[in-house]
Amino acid sequence: MDVDDDLMPEPDPGERRLNIHLPPELIGGVYANFANISFSQYEFTLTFARIEHEVEEGDVPGTVVARINASPKFVEELIAALQDSWSKYRTREGIRNLPEAPDR
Repeated sequence: MDVDDDLMPEPDPGERRLNIHLPPELIGGVYANFANISFSQYEFTLTFARIEHEVEEGDVPGTVVARINASPKFVEELIAALQDSWSKYRTREGIRNLPEAPDR
């Protein structure tokens, strides 16, 4: 599945666009409810897992669903993009959850 050209605005002359291919086996994505972040001078490693919270005793079982190694510069840009998206999400949800105006 390629990025749908109908959803992308026409680029300005000389502007480059991403042409990202999404293999069919990745279309469904993965679910994670836990993340671990480690880093060195050269890279960050983000490990995403799905853990079972229902276990009341002993070790909590989980399965790693993805591991991503990224440069510090990419992580900086990812944090900025996440903050921007989180702000937009909170604004949208805040508008949806406004109390109804009282009847006059």
